[in-house]
Amino acid sequence: MTKTILVIGTYDTKDDELHYICERIQSLGGQVLSMDVSVLGDPSKPTDISKHAVAEAGGSSIQAAIDSGDENTAMQIMARGAAALCVQLHAEGKIDAMLALGGTMGTDLALDCAQALPMGVPKYLVSTVSFSPLIPPDRLSPDIQMILWAGGLYGLNSVCKSSLSQAAGAVLGAANAVEKPVAGRPVIGMMSLGSSCLRYMRHLRDPLEARGFEVAVFHATGMGGMAFEALARQGYFAAVMDFALSEVTNLMGGSVANSGTDRMTNAGAMGIPQMVAPGCADLIDFAGWQDIPAAYADRPFHAHNRLIKSSGLSPEERRTLVRDIAARLEQAKGPVHVLMPTQGIEEWDKIGEPAHDPEGLAAMVDEMGKAIKDPVQLSMLDCHINDQGFADAALAVLDGWIADGTVKGGAPVKPD
Repeated sequence: MTKTILVIGTYDTKDDELHYICERIQSLGGQVLSMDVSVLGDPSKPTDISKHAVAEAGGSSIQAAIDSGDENTAMQIMARGAAALCVQLHAEGKIDAMLALGGTMGTDLALDCAQALPMGVPKYLVSTVSFSPLIPPDRLSPDIQMILWAGGLYGLNSVCKSSLSQAAGAVLGAANAVEKPVAGRPVIGMMSLGSSCLRYMRHLRDPLEARGFEVAVFHATGMGGMAFEALARQGYFAAVMDFALSEVTNLMGGSVANSGTDRMTNAGAMGIPQMVAPGCADLIDFAGWQDIPAAYADRPFHAHNRLIKSSGLSPEERRTLVRDIAARLEQAKGPVHVLMPTQGIEEWDKIGEPAHDPEGLAAMVDEMGKAIKDPVQLSMLDCHINDQGFADAALAVLDGWIADGTVKGGAPVKPD
């Protein structure tokens, strides 16, 4: 089937560039639905979705946007409308992917549109600030693709055509090739880090698959948590094993490697059964290119690679973190079971390793016992998070949920 790409941009100022993209998509066999998100001017020829329709979808009008006298206010009106129309057009089966073009204003709007669409719908952004630190992590949808709009701030030229044509081919290719996440079996969503730090996924994946589940493991480095939370919002998981909470720690510590303020909230809001453990919640992960802030200079330190380096939390900071975790979990509409391995929560906190901190671990264990209250369940486990005993405890909780019907679709594995 021919795929239809929604092309979004300010057609009053980027008319030539947007028409070039549309022509490239059509020349490759795709169809185009054009959306004008400009405010002041008009395109050279009518678009499929006018700026007036966009403003109305945002609960306002073009005249109100103009009368505001503020370009930020005006573009937020257009962003609300464009995002709402993206949802509507996708639900009606009228678009298969989106491609947006813009400078900072168009990029700001396009990020909202991308976040409005579910995972598996290709989302491409050609921007003058692609990959820039101006874009905060929580504005990025989990599967967005970006390409720098090089040499394209004003007018078509051979340099910017290279970017635009690549984007046209990429979005159409993705629309043709994508296998959207449609689960054939009930899915367990699991958060983890690299297997050198957290190893429970090695112990858990095969037993979970033997129980009839598909296992999706997300990397807790910011974008992984965003993808996990996006799918939780869609009700995609039968249950979650949220065993790596470093993104919550990073949010508390001001690190860019976080996944937004809604981390650890969406599964609970959807009533999805949650198992939670504070894997790697003793470390703040900083970007490798950043200097460690002076406040953390005397902490346990681990340089994981050139991209990530970590500093440890003080005992009091761990207590603060546990209280934050408890506050997030107590809002859940479904069952929650916290597993606290009292012998350690990541590979580098063992004796002789750089993050070994018995006082800090003891504070976390103590605060967990104080902060976690009914109906959230708490199990103190006399093991390390990477021990087989931790995985066995998690499977025991899951088997209980399967047996009483809390988790649908699986079957406990009987011992030989």
